[in-house]
Amino acid sequence: MKLLLDTIIYIEWLDDPAQLSREARAAIANPRNFVFVSAATTLEITLKQARGKVRVTAPPGDMLATCRFHELPLKISHDAALRNLPPVHNDPFDRLLVAQALAEGMTLVSRNPVLSQYGIAVLAA
Repeated sequence: MKLLLDTIIYIEWLDDPAQLSREARAAIANPRNFVFVSAATTLEITLKQARGKVRVTAPPGDMLATCRFHELPLKISHDAALRNLPPVHNDPFDRLLVAQALAEGMTLVSRNPVLSQYGIAVLAA
């Protein structure tokens, strides 16, 4: 399975994985699953850190290899998926993650129940 971590899920995995549901922790830790972190997520963390809304001890991209996670860059195909999303949710970073999950056939790991309205697979965290 290919998993795409929502921003808060990535932060919590780095900070305190016990905050995540048992199912999400097991799926993320399962070596048979491929876990991805979007470039949009690292950008969102950087922007929130600059405004003092989140604290991280290292640049968010630096921890990918340590966690055995893979980087998911933004692609033109993600833009096409984004343009076709219905106006369910207004958060631009969440919408980018939904578009990436759609384009790449991934399950989004998130706590936001609204995101399942896009018709993507969501693993509740």
